[in-house]
Amino acid sequence: MGDIRYKLLIAEDEVNILRGIEKYISAHTQVFDKIYCARNGSEAIDMILRYHPDVMLMDVQMPVKTGLEVMRDAIAAGVCPKTIILSGFDTFSYAQQALRLGAVDYLIKPCRSSEILQKLEKIVSGPQDHVENLSKAEESHLFITAVEYCKEHMSEHLTLSQVAEKVKVSPTYLSILFSQNRGGFVDYINKLRVDCACGYMNDDTLKIYEIAYKVGFSDEKYFSKVFKKVTGHSPSSYRQALNNGSSDHKPK
Repeated sequence: MGDIRYKLLIAEDEVNILRGIEKYISAHTQVFDKIYCARNGSEAIDMILRYHPDVMLMDVQMPVKTGLEVMRDAIAAGVCPKTIILSGFDTFSYAQQALRLGAVDYLIKPCRSSEILQKLEKIVSGPQDHVENLSKAEESHLFITAVEYCKEHMSEHLTLSQVAEKVKVSPTYLSILFSQNRGGFVDYINKLRVDCACGYMNDDTLKIYEIAYKVGFSDEKYFSKVFKKVTGHSPSSYRQALNNGSSDHKPK
């Protein structure tokens, strides 16, 4: 990043959090030489218009104007900084709206100042993931494409970043879609693999560890743990119930 310096705006209505973040960043960065602080949405938009910060860390719930309203106003004025949304509300509808407005990332409180600084510096250190401003229809198609890719490649080592790259959106955006529609990416992949594993349980020629590897688990103990979480039963007890003709152990 050489000798380039950037301007940062921190917008947070909780004064202790605001000053704590400001103090940590001031002491640990050589990237941001100007740090402005706003305690409500009105102050935030005033500082954006006056100082044109390069990067903004902003609480989504603030007095006078919300973080989302600040972003909309700044976009309308043509001066919206690259933005990370900070919130104590684990509500993915806020994250989705922020990403649609162009936010780079979304952090849930409490989070460490070191993590915040790392993400802020990443914004100015290189190119960022592109987030499309998608319609409903487009978002639905994108998610279906991601799900189909997961089904086709579930037996492989599969990561959120890999799937996001395939459907050409940021991992953050795709994570939100999975959380809204399938309870989360990891939970979806685990259930997908366990459902497939249940189909293999009828084949007595396959050992349980072989089934685990077939559906994409590299560790038998982890497979057993996930299998029990999804079905309520261990792989061995599930197989035994199938052999006995019981339907009580079948996944719902």
